[in-house]
Amino acid sequence: MSTRAEEAGPSGLASALVAAGALTPDWLAAFDAVPRELFVPDRIWPGIADGTRQNPLVDRAKDPDVWFRAVYSDIPLTTQWDDGGHTGDGLGTTPSSSSSQPRMVFSMLADLGVQDGHRVLEIGTGTGWNAGLLSRRLGDANVVSVEYDEAVAKGAGENLRAAGLRPLVVVGDGRLGFSGNAPYDRVIATCSVGAVPPAWVEQTRTGGVIVAPWGTEYGGEAIARLVVADDSTASGRFTRSSAFMRLRQQRPVRPPHAAYLNGREWPADGVRSSTALSPADVGGWLEQFAIGLRVPGAFWTVERYEGGAYTLWTYSTDTTSWASADYVPGADSYEVYQSGPRRLWDETEAAYHWWADAGRPGFDRFGLTVDGDHAKVWLDWPDNPA
Repeated sequence: MSTRAEEAGPSGLASALVAAGALTPDWLAAFDAVPRELFVPDRIWPGIADGTRQNPLVDRAKDPDVWFRAVYSDIPLTTQWDDGGHTGDGLGTTPSSSSSQPRMVFSMLADLGVQDGHRVLEIGTGTGWNAGLLSRRLGDANVVSVEYDEAVAKGAGENLRAAGLRPLVVVGDGRLGFSGNAPYDRVIATCSVGAVPPAWVEQTRTGGVIVAPWGTEYGGEAIARLVVADDSTASGRFTRSSAFMRLRQQRPVRPPHAAYLNGREWPADGVRSSTALSPADVGGWLEQFAIGLRVPGAFWTVERYEGGAYTLWTYSTDTTSWASADYVPGADSYEVYQSGPRRLWDETEAAYHWWADAGRPGFDRFGLTVDGDHAKVWLDWPDNPA
C-alpha cells in the first residue's frame, strides 16, 4: 500500500505519467535521477493542468508540504513574472518563465525520439529540468541549452550543478540557436513560436528532428514535430495541443482598443448585422488555431458583463479593421458590428465553417512545412494547404 508521501511525491507523479502514456520506459531512469524538486525555486505560482491560469503564491519557507505537493503534481509552475520585474506575493501581469507541466515535458521528449549519442539543442532553459533530463540520458557533452534571460540562465546553471549535471547553458537569442556545436540531431523548444527561426533548421542535420510549440497570431497552439530534409526544408505533423510562453523576440504587440475607434464612441462607423454563429463556438483552443490559419493578422479580446454576457472583439494588427460580436446566454442570434476594409467577423465565420466542413479536424490532422523564412500549414497532406 502506498503512503501519502509516495502518492504526493516522485513515485506518485511517475505512476500518473506512465498511466497517461507520457513517461516511457526509456525515460524512467532520467526521471528518477533528476528530481523535479531540485529545479523548482522556493516561491512558485502553481498552474492548472488544462489552461493558463495561475493560482496564488506557494512559499516553501511558509508551507513546505503544499510546495512539495505542487512540485510533484502534473501541473506547470510559474517561476517568474514580467521578465523578472515583478515583486511581491500576488500575481504579476505576464508569466515569463516556468517549470512546464511534467506530462508535456515527457510527451515532447517522446516526440523528440533521442537515441544514444545524439546531440541536442534546447531553446529556453527555464529552470533547467528539461536540460537536466536530456543530460542524464545523453551525457552533458551532447546537450546545449540557450536561455535569453541572464538571471534565469544563472538559476538553471545552479540547479543543474546541484543535480550533478553540466550541460552547456548559453545566454543568448534563442532564434539564433548555437552554431558552435552544430549540427544537431535534435532541436527542442520549450517556448512557443509563430515562425520557426531558419537557424534551427540550418543547425539540424538532414533527417534530424525539431520539436517546437507553434501557434497562430489569433490563438491556438500545438506541438510541431518536423523532420529536416536534404533540401533544407523541415516538415511534419502536429502531435498535441500545447500552451507555452512565447519566445520573447516573437511576443505580439497588441494595439490598444482606442487605436481602432479613433476617439469616437462605439459603434462609430461600424456596420450592423447579425449571425447565427455563437461567439462561444469560436473560442476553443482548437477552433482558435483553425481560425488563425484562415484569418491572418488578427487577434481578439473579450469584454465581460454580468450574467455571462460578453462582447468578442476582433482586431486587425494594422489597426484598420475591427469587429464586435455580442454573446448573450440562451440567444439564437447575435448582434455584430464591423468596420474597416476587412470584415473580420465574416472572415472568422467563414474560417469556422471551413473547419467544421472539413470534419472538425484535430491538431493531429494538421502539419507544418518550413522553408527558410516561409512556412505553410497543411491539412492531412503537404499538398493541401490550410
